[in-house]
This record gives sequence, C-alpha cells and structure tokens, in this order.
Amino acid sequence: MPNLLADGGKQLLLGNEAITRGLIEAGVGFASTYPGTPSSEVGNILEKISADAGMYFEFSTNEKVAMEVSAAAASSGVRSFVFMKHVGLNVAADPMMTLAYAGVRGGMLIMSADDPSCHSSQNEQDNRYYSTLALLPMMEPSTPQEAKDMVKEAYKVSEELTLPLIFRTTTRVNHARGVVELGDKTEPKTIGHFDKDVSRFVNIPAFAKQNRVRLLDLYKKAQELSEASSYNFVEGSGDIGIITSGVSYTYVREFVKGVSILKLGFTNPLPEKKIAEFMRNKKAIIVVEELEPFLEDQVLRISAQNSINVPVYGKRSGHLPRQWEFAPDTLKGIREFVEVQEFSQPMSKVDVQLPNRPPTLCAGCPHRGMFAAAKKAAGREDVIFCSDIGCYTLGVQPPFQAADFIICMGGGAGAAGGFAQATEQKAIAFMGDSTFFHAGIPPMVNALFNNHKVVIVVLDNRTTAMTGHQPNPGTGRDFGGVSTEAIDIKSLVEGVGVKFVREINPYDVKAATATMKDALDFDGVAVIISKCPCPLELKKQKQLVIKAVEVHQDKCIKCYNCVRTIACPALFKSKDGQISTDPTQCIGCGMCANVCPSKAIEVKQ
Repeated sequence: MPNLLADGGKQLLLGNEAITRGLIEAGVGFASTYPGTPSSEVGNILEKISADAGMYFEFSTNEKVAMEVSAAAASSGVRSFVFMKHVGLNVAADPMMTLAYAGVRGGMLIMSADDPSCHSSQNEQDNRYYSTLALLPMMEPSTPQEAKDMVKEAYKVSEELTLPLIFRTTTRVNHARGVVELGDKTEPKTIGHFDKDVSRFVNIPAFAKQNRVRLLDLYKKAQELSEASSYNFVEGSGDIGIITSGVSYTYVREFVKGVSILKLGFTNPLPEKKIAEFMRNKKAIIVVEELEPFLEDQVLRISAQNSINVPVYGKRSGHLPRQWEFAPDTLKGIREFVEVQEFSQPMSKVDVQLPNRPPTLCAGCPHRGMFAAAKKAAGREDVIFCSDIGCYTLGVQPPFQAADFIICMGGGAGAAGGFAQATEQKAIAFMGDSTFFHAGIPPMVNALFNNHKVVIVVLDNRTTAMTGHQPNPGTGRDFGGVSTEAIDIKSLVEGVGVKFVREINPYDVKAATATMKDALDFDGVAVIISKCPCPLELKKQKQLVIKAVEVHQDKCIKCYNCVRTIACPALFKSKDGQISTDPTQCIGCGMCANVCPSKAIEVKQ
C-alpha cells in the first residue's frame, strides 16, 4: 500500500487511494461507511491509517446509519465523509433527503460510487439523479489526480453552501491508477460542538416548509458557484462541441480529434450560462456520458430555453448507448460527426473455443455445506429459496440452485415472509452475518410479529467476505484505537423471541441436513446460524490449518455423491471416472468425506 501519510512528492495511486489522500489534505475528522465495491478500498485503507491520520473512522451497520453518524459530526462543525456504493445510497436516502433541508455546519461529502456495467452490483442505477431529487450540489472527478484535488475543493463548496455535497464516482475512476502529486496535509478537527437550532434541525412540517425555501435559495447560490468553478472548463477548438463529464471525458480527450470540449466537474447544478455560451455558433453538440442522459436532457432544455438552434446528439438520438460503461470503441457511434482515433488494430480472429469460467464459491467455502444441506432437506418439496447480496449469491449456480429470488440486502428474509403468507410454498432465506446486522433483523422481527412460517439461515462466516473481509458487529472491531466485543447472533435472535434457534457447523452436512428438516417442520420462524469462518479470512490471519485428504480408490463406488452434492473445485473426476482431490486447492474441510456413503474419502488428522 502506498504511503498516504507522506509529506509530499508524487505517487502512483488507485483512484480510491487518491480520494483517501484528499481526505487527509482536507483535514477530514470523521468518516463512516458500509463496505461496497467499488468504494471498498477507501474503508480498507482508513481502517489501517485513520488513527495515524488523527481521523475517526467506522464501519457502520448499514449505509443509513453511516449517513446519520456523519451528518451528526458535520452538524457539530467536524468535516465528515460518508461513502458507499451506488445501491447503498438507496438505503441512506431517507436521512439524506431531510438532511438537505437542515444542512450542515462543517463540510460533508457523500461519496456515491456508481457501477456502470454491473461489475459487482445487482443494477447500474445512475445516482446523479439523487442530486436533483435532493437539491444537493454534486461534483464528479475524471482521474485520480482530479479526484484528490476535487475532494478539497468540494469541502469548501459544502461549507460555503452549508449543505452536504454528493461526490459521485464510477468504477473506472475508483479503480484507475495514475500519478498523483500530493499536497499539504491539514490537521483534522475531530471534536466539535452542536449548537441547538430547533427550527433548522427539527424538521417537523412547520419548520420543514421554511427550510425548503432556504434550500431552494442555497441551490441558486450553488448554481453561481458552478458557473465560476474551475472544474467546469473549455478546451480545444472546433465547430463541433462535446459536453462530457466523469471518466467519459478521458475517452473524449484521448480519442476524439478536432473538437471543442466542455468538461464538467461541478455537475449539479449545471453551469447553464456556460453551457449556453458554449453551444452558440456550433454546428452540432454531442453529449458523451455513461448511463442515463442526465446531462443530455438538461442540455436540450438549456438549448430550448435560450433559443439556440443547434442539434444535440447522444443517447436520445441513438448515437451512444444508454447501457453499460463506455470504452474508446463506444465513440465509434459519433464518427459521422467527428474524427475518432482507432483504439487499437483489430485482432486477427482466433478459432479457439475458450472455456467458460463463471465465478464460483471457493474451495472449502462453508456455504457449500449449508446449501447442500438445505437442498437435501427440502427434497421434492416446493421450496422457494430467497437469497441476498454476498458471496452466497453464487448459490444460484448448479448444483445448488439455491437462489430463486434476490433483490437487495435483507430483501431475501423480507420476501420469504411474503411468500410464506401469499403462497402455500415453504420459504428459506439465506443471508450473511454482515447482512444480518445491516438489514436482516427487521424482516426477522417482521416474520415473528406477523407469524410467517419461514426459515432464515444466517451464513456466519465471521467476516464481510464479498467486499474484502471487513469487520462487522458480529466480529467486533479492533482498529483506530477502538476495541469492542463481538455481538453474538444466537443470543440476539433468542432475545427478540425466536423459539427455534440452532447453531450448526456446515462442514457437518449430515447434521446440518437434519437441523434444516426440523426447521422446515417448525410451525413459525426458525433461524439456523451456519457458523464457520471463511477460509480466506483464516488464511489472511495466518490461522488456516490445511489437512490432507485421501481418496481410497478401493472403497470408492463411483456414486459421485461428493461431486454432485458439494461441487468443490478441489474435487475432480478423471477420464477413467476416478475421484481425486487437488492438493493445491483442497484445505481438508471434510465436507466431501461427510457425504461419502462408502467412507472412501479420509481427512488426515
């Protein structure tokens, strides 16, 4: 990891590393998040360096709470930073919408890391629309250097407006690398004071109405700042104009020739006067942006309101796609208007059929045992498997096929209650331990309150695995000078009144199957806690004990129950039908031995 606490110089930084350095240079005293790719690296870095940087940092239980704690800090005069992936802002939107009415006293940035092309997400929603919905200022960087520098400027804008500012990034900005020149560090202020102001911070209807007017006035001021912002600038020359922002600007600058470019970094409110002036005397305007026609629609409006008779091309005209992230080749769609440089020579066609390599659960992943047990216990019963967002989403793949309905974090348990009530089918909901604390407790309580007959399986692998092994309330925390004890999931579940609570080891597939059968037969809410550490986390902590596994060929009856049931990548069948293990992958978890009917597989102790 680069030294983000260095006093100066240049470093090759990931976009998220540059953003983190920007926080240090801006003197941010409080940061909070719920981990989510493509924003995760910021939290992983702050976990390591926040104490040395003099900054308070926490992994909050979910994005809503992360928004609320950072809002409190900023309302007390402490610069705060809350960050999440794009779908996380849906969770945090409730407090954010009213926080816009109240505003803040110290600068506050809300980083939404959007994910065009759904690299690690269930959708590719365009969160730029949240800025117009909430009437909050928004800025968007294009490169790691600009991201670092823009963080500092964004805090100045936030404090001048007394409003939170949406700092919107995308995957290719968060995960790009570039040479970044470091600036001066600023000593953070970590302790403030909340001066009470009921009419501003208590938004009951009478006060909310006047705060709405205040917000609209601040929005007008934000427009003036946007007009004057150095992050909205024109470069190049030509009678064809391109208006662009974010990572799309980098593609335009590198591959489109002979055009005038209006690069927008302060993107809400837009600099309408600057846009209108840019459009005058142009033969055509092309709007280049990923995802929705957010800029394009406003450019069309500005053009109409200012009686500028210039054709505007982009997504609405069909020249650029509305889906997926852009690449240099995407710009071929505007070749009829401008010169687009070839990205590379086309490769000669190679007549080779490459194997399909879908993502899969790791060798020794305890989720395999729990999925196998659930499928075995369900048998031929008509069971709906409701899953969630995490590693275990991969349970949708054969042979498990244990995911019939997935929408959002915590959504599986909520949906299971709905299916239990609205159908005559049984419902099993899977969720991770971090998801349980994030959004899984309310649907569990809801099922208990409304007497829904559901089975909830908490896949407790002792970490937040999918996003990079961050801690969660079930593991406790020990970083940044703060140490807390883990919250016991079993005690918590019992504490809310669930009568059927069982904690099992998923490596013992037979015992887990018996427990799942009992849960399916239980008349009410049944909770199974599948408790077993993630092998990757154990390996990271240097605690993984690898055991050798031997397949006794003289005992093997070639039933292939191990392969069909566990589907571990460390198990393979040779051309002659023999089952073997791959010692480079096998960790000796014993799941395959547990399901072998002839005891042909032995785990060496």
